Amino acid sequence: MKAKTFDKQFDAGIDITAALDLSKAKRILQEQKRVNVDFPTWMIASLDREAEKFGVTRQSIIKVWLAERLEESTSNTSFHRTLRDKAAQRR
Repeated sequence: MKAKTFDKQFDAGIDITAALDLSKAKRILQEQKRVNVDFPTWMIASLDREAEKFGVTRQSIIKVWLAERLEESTSNTSFHRTLRDKAAQRR
């Protein structure tokens, strides 16, 4: 499929996933790296209660809360902008 046809179909809201090779798809800036963190027992219990409230895992609640806090931090604003600029240049 030519790029022009692809763009037209995408813009028209037509499902174009059949034209994509998703086996090579990558999420930019989403590479995972494992870390270990020790939490006090009371904190684990609180995290588990919050996770259960939202119907998610403990890991998910930790990731979301950390991401929110880091995005709020003014010291990270320029860091996030730099990462986004680098990601845009790769496209």
